Amino acid sequence: MDSVKKETRVVVPKISEPKVYVPVAYSGRAELDPFNPTKLLVALARMKAESNNGLKPDMERRKEILEAYSLDEIKMVGIIERSSVRVALLQVDKSVYQAKVGNYIGPNFGQITKVTDTNIEIKEIVQDAAGEWTERKATLELQEIKK
Repeated sequence: MDSVKKETRVVVPKISEPKVYVPVAYSGRAELDPFNPTKLLVALARMKAESNNGLKPDMERRKEILEAYSLDEIKMVGIIERSSVRVALLQVDKSVYQAKVGNYIGPNFGQITKVTDTNIEIKEIVQDAAGEWTERKATLELQEIKK
């Protein structure tokens, strides 16, 4: 091993010269900071002023009992028809409530728009990320009773 060690030459590659640093002036200082939170607020306010669709829920009206429950907690268990008006039977826990077109349901200002034999259609008014009120459709399907 000593003889091999003596005969072996160590080759060290020559280090190249370092590159010359050329400074560049920052010209973005006069521009608006993209991370400034006021920029986002200004953009959202402009979007709101442009769209301003006038859609918003009635905050002054009295809440109905089914607005206290989320749509996940409410089950449609049947319908009845009284004087040509369809009324949905909705179960929450062990209580059954009657609801017809025009009644409010759920926490998102949902209003029943249609009652059919198999489901009820709901129009909800929710806020999007920009704070704008938009409509969203939801349905509650009739729950089959398992025997």
